[in-house]
This record gives sequence, structure tokens and C-alpha cells, in this order.
Amino acid sequence: MRTFVLSPCPLISSPLQRARTEERPNCLAYGRAFSKDGTKNAVFCRASESSSGAVRIGTKGNRMEDYNTAMKRMMRNPYEYHHDLGMNYTVISDDIIVGSQPQKPEDIYHLMEEKVAYILSLQQDKDIEYWDIDIDAIVKICNKLGVRHMRRPARDFDPNSLRSQLPKAVSSLEWAISDGKGRVYVHCTAGLGRAPAVAIAYMFWFCNTNLDSAYGELTSKRPCGPNKTAIRGATYDLAKNGPWKEPFESLPEYAFNDIAGWERKLIQDRVRELRGT
Repeated sequence: MRTFVLSPCPLISSPLQRARTEERPNCLAYGRAFSKDGTKNAVFCRASESSSGAVRIGTKGNRMEDYNTAMKRMMRNPYEYHHDLGMNYTVISDDIIVGSQPQKPEDIYHLMEEKVAYILSLQQDKDIEYWDIDIDAIVKICNKLGVRHMRRPARDFDPNSLRSQLPKAVSSLEWAISDGKGRVYVHCTAGLGRAPAVAIAYMFWFCNTNLDSAYGELTSKRPCGPNKTAIRGATYDLAKNGPWKEPFESLPEYAFNDIAGWERKLIQDRVRELRGT
């Protein structure tokens, strides 16, 4: 077994103290990252092997560099996606794990070890194609293992698309949590924008907390930069769904950082009505 030392990076909940590795099929090593209290926060697949034994590392370097450049420019945050390190994720709660895209069928076996029974993807087809992910193989292994694979596509780096898709994505997340067969793995490409936004919106709307508290709780565990304005906008759309409403853009920045009890109940009802749509 080969051991890799994982250096701190923005994808990992810090501070990190140590990493251990363990063998997996068709994978040189998986590294698990731990915080000071020993809590497992993230997992990485370092490099995959082909059937011939050839190691594929860095083959998407240019694409990764272009992606991170676009993310920094359009999302205005310092975070990066390291595709060459494999799938990474953070346990947010007993029900929710947020992370990056599964890259190969073997990743689904690993998610099952984390008691994942549902996968909610925010990726569009073009995101999957960009990274040459064999989505058919991933869905096939999900079906074989009894993992429910769901998709609620939203355009990457686009807060307006995220705002419009959040209610349906949260409806799928809330249904899966209510179904109760296991954890929900919520992912986009990097797990830094769309996926954490869905988890935060769920926490805000269904867990009796305000937006700042939900945002702070998630980003303290998984440093990332989801668009808070998109979450506020989606909250406004659900709570003020009427012809008399004023334009969201005219509201102050703090508007819909919190909601009244009747607004939360209305949002929950409207989100649940979107199940199956």
C-alpha cells in the first residue's frame, strides 16, 4: 500500500492533522483527512489505475486550470478544484454529505461505506462531458447497489440559474432525507458552489435557522463560496410568490436572511409540492 501525504488546501476542512490511506479496487490509495478531534471530514481518491495498470494522473491539467480560472473570476472566491486528487467530500450532518463529482463507479462503493443511499447531482450534461465522466457507468452501479441517483441541473457559476433551481433541488434533498434510508450525497463539479448552496438552503428552510447561521455552519466544515444572494433570492421567490411583490433587487442586502414562522411553513409547503416535477 502506498501512502500519500495530503497538504492543506481550500477543499479540506481545516485544521488537518493527519491522513491515513487504505486500499480500494482500481485505486492506488484513498486518503482520509481528520480534524483535531479526530472527526473524519474529507476523503480523496489520489489516482486511479486502468485495467493495464497504467496510472492516469494530471491528464486533465489544462481543463482543471481553465475551470479554476473561471471559478475565481465568476464566483469571486479563492477556492480551487483539484480533479487529479479524485472525489472529495465533507460530512455536514447525520443526513447530508457535500462534495465533488464521483469520477468512476468505484467511488459509489466508497460512498456506501459512508451510508449514502441517495446521490443528488447539480451538474448539467456539459459539466459531465467536460471531465469525461462515464455517467452511464456511475448510474448503472448506483442501480445495482440500490443507491438512488437524482439530478437537478443548474448552470455552473450562474447565480440566476442556481436561484431558479434551488427549490426543486431542495425538494429532492428534503424528500430523500424524509425517506430515511441513508445519507444524501449532494454534489456538483467541485462541491464548492451549487451543492453547498442546496445544503444551506435546506438547512435554512427546514431546520429552523437563519441564513447566516446555516451558511456559517456549513462553510466552517467545508470552506467554500456558495452564492448567498442566490439563496436569498430563492427564499424570496418562495415566500413572496404573488403579483404584488416588489422586485428582489430593490430590497436591502439583509432582506430574507431570516424569515418568519409562517413564511417558513409556506416555503416548506411549496418546496414539497415540487416533488416529482
